[in-house]
Amino acid sequence: MRTITLQVIPLHPYAACLRKLRHMRIPNIIGLARRLIWLAIVAFALLVLFAWLKPGREDMPWTPLSLSEPIGMSTGRKIVALTDDRDQCLALLEGSGLDFTPSEPFGADQCRVEDAVRASYGQPLLPLAPASVAPSCPMAIGLLIWQAQVVQPQAQEILGSRVSRIETFGSYSCRRMYGRSEGAWSEHSTADALDVSGFVLEDGRRISVLNDWFGGDDKALFLKRVRDGACELFSTTLSPDYNAAHADHFHFDLANRGAMGWSACR
Repeated sequence: MRTITLQVIPLHPYAACLRKLRHMRIPNIIGLARRLIWLAIVAFALLVLFAWLKPGREDMPWTPLSLSEPIGMSTGRKIVALTDDRDQCLALLEGSGLDFTPSEPFGADQCRVEDAVRASYGQPLLPLAPASVAPSCPMAIGLLIWQAQVVQPQAQEILGSRVSRIETFGSYSCRRMYGRSEGAWSEHSTADALDVSGFVLEDGRRISVLNDWFGGDDKALFLKRVRDGACELFSTTLSPDYNAAHADHFHFDLANRGAMGWSACR
């Protein structure tokens, strides 16, 4: 009887890898297909929700900022984006009908300001007191929208009179946050901030953040409404609800925290 000897020839390492990949390929493709299907379902559901909500122009992040459209989910981010686009900001101001003059650049290093504007206050921008206040162009844009769509409507609805002047503690101040000797620089150092201390109505009444915030009357309601409206426009909105340092004013600023950056509303 002949004995047949079978010789086992080892597979080449590459051949072994190919066999392993061949066994893995089908499950991987199936798993990938499932994920793609779920992603497509989620995307379709979001599109349906988007269409159902019928968002306005300012809800959509890809549309240019419009000063006449109602405030939307993306309005605040569009205003912040103007801090990096001086020309577009100035063009928006020119289209608003505001009589203004771009200020000459001033300051240095962290306190360099190149987009401050001096406005001839009146319509459409309310006078700011003191009159020397010269906010950055993006801050002026935010104030225009806030005054037209928040401040004046709320004043007429709650107080029965329009606002004639906004009192402030200023916009530009070359300093770090809270006046500290180290740490992050304040948005005031680039005039991308404004501290509002009160409002004067056309009928002569005065609303003070310090005296009226906790009053529990119409003045307090007005202050809370205009604070809430500011939260939709500015990166940071701080009020007496935040801490004792803001007991006498609202702080608004346009800190750029990225396209998906968070905002502070207190």
